[in-house]
Amino acid sequence: MKPGTLAFLVVSALAGCAVGPDYKRPEVEITSAYKEAGEWKVAQPQDDLDRGKWWGVFGDPQLDALVGQVEVSNQNVLVAEAQFRRALALVASSRAAYFPTLDADASVVRSRSPTGVIGGTTAGRIITNRSASLNSGWEADLWGRLRRAVESNEAGAQASAADLAAARLSAQAELASSYFQLRILDAQKQLLQDTVAAFQKSLDLTKNRYDAGVAAKVDLVQAETQLKSTQAQAIDTGVQRAQLEHAIAVLIGKAPAEFSIAAAPLAAAMPRVPTGLPSELLERRPDVAAAERRVAAANAQIGVAKAAYFPSLTLSASYGSRSADASQWFTVPSRFWSIGPALAQSIFDAGLRRAQTEQAIAAYDATVAEYRQAVLAGFQEVEDNLAALRILGEEAEVQEGAVRAARESVLLTTNQYKAGIVSYINVVTVQTTQLSNERTAMGILGRRLVAAVILVKALGGGWSVAAIAADSR
Repeated sequence: MKPGTLAFLVVSALAGCAVGPDYKRPEVEITSAYKEAGEWKVAQPQDDLDRGKWWGVFGDPQLDALVGQVEVSNQNVLVAEAQFRRALALVASSRAAYFPTLDADASVVRSRSPTGVIGGTTAGRIITNRSASLNSGWEADLWGRLRRAVESNEAGAQASAADLAAARLSAQAELASSYFQLRILDAQKQLLQDTVAAFQKSLDLTKNRYDAGVAAKVDLVQAETQLKSTQAQAIDTGVQRAQLEHAIAVLIGKAPAEFSIAAAPLAAAMPRVPTGLPSELLERRPDVAAAERRVAAANAQIGVAKAAYFPSLTLSASYGSRSADASQWFTVPSRFWSIGPALAQSIFDAGLRRAQTEQAIAAYDATVAEYRQAVLAGFQEVEDNLAALRILGEEAEVQEGAVRAARESVLLTTNQYKAGIVSYINVVTVQTTQLSNERTAMGILGRRLVAAVILVKALGGGWSVAAIAADSR
């Protein structure tokens, strides 16, 4: 066997190894079921949750239109998208190190050199050197340093893709939550306005009874106080509604002055949200996937740091022409070439490589802890909102009973007041109780809708783990 062939085989064999640990996903303790799942439906591929446009399960056309603007106009999403493109470019730049470089160089240099002293004056001549060359270099990836760097950047790009999905999902969920709160305020304001109209009729009735000498002055004052107080409550809902409208405008990338939502009845309905299995949370949540991909990236960086302990082999070559006479530039005597390997090894670095390796290992340990914390936080968010939906559902049933009883109490007490059996203070009391229970029922509905939105977000929304591998290629 020729020495050149043997050297080639040795280099090829060495190029197949890569120092540093191969990546294994960190273990995380996962329960078999959610504590608060109860009778919730297990997610299946054919379930009724649209995983692409998850907000469609609420059945509100205006919400659909607003959420559709998040991806193209939300500035936080656009920041994440730009960062993802940057991560892809970083992968491309690291992959370029696999291939040899080729540079062109051309120069014209004029110089004067002394030839002696003639008559007390230094004599010399002017020389013009012209050169042009092609230079190539290639680093043999003997210890996998370049491969580990590419591996790290690819995992980083996948994490960036998951960050983009997380930013998009977060903005969508925030918009849906703000929208439902705004619609609940619209419903409460409509309730207060209807109540104001009813209180106005009660005031007119009390005034007529006072003019007829049947009712006391205090009844008239109480009726007027109740009316004005309810009018003030109706006006007060405008403060929070305006703030929610402004928040929605920013979420879809518009200035608050250029955006408004007309008051309308709540069109959304409580959806049936499938919970999925606990193990699926690791794949469906983009923030969890991003944390796991960062663990992989940090693991690869350990290999990059450990590769510094071994020598690097660089192959370089150059070819060109150099001549003082332009007419001789491309002749055989003017040509030059060189080719050969260079082996470099650091002998003493005062512990630099050890410190860099320890730094990479510490960074890996930190990302493992962050990944496990992201998983725990995800489970907590699911459990929190499953509990909220279960408890609020029970509360809503009881509250509906309270609303029905309050309405009946107002009807009975009003008839008793008209018959002169009770004073107006009794009417005021039951009417105030009815209004309070009506508003509480609407507030519970709003909290249930928001909890449903956050649960969908906690379960990963419409995001798929398969997307990150495709996006980073």
